[in-house]
Amino acid sequence: MEKQRLNPTLVYVLAIIGLLCCCIPGFGVILAGIAFFIAFNQIKKAQLNPEEYDLKSVNAMNTAKTLALVILIINVLILVWSIYQIYSMGGWEAYWGQFEEAFKQGLESSNQN
Repeated sequence: MEKQRLNPTLVYVLAIIGLLCCCIPGFGVILAGIAFFIAFNQIKKAQLNPEEYDLKSVNAMNTAKTLALVILIINVLILVWSIYQIYSMGGWEAYWGQFEEAFKQGLESSNQN
């Protein structure tokens, strides 16, 4: 009987895209969370029937789960930092006000060149 193999490719792809999207607070958390959830469930399924799964693929999925967890933690920290920054600036309106002001200054400086 051939053993089943776990395919960690989807977990890796979601985790890496989650890392690339960490500049969009919240979006990276969603992708990395989904990647971690998929890896966790696949490993749990393999642990219930270890004789049915290839050990190398289970180890690869463990590595993918660890990567997804690290990226999830990074994204959560960035999300918390972003929320703190918005709060410390005086709320959402003040945050957007500063953003618009910086945007206008950037446009003016680019038009002068």
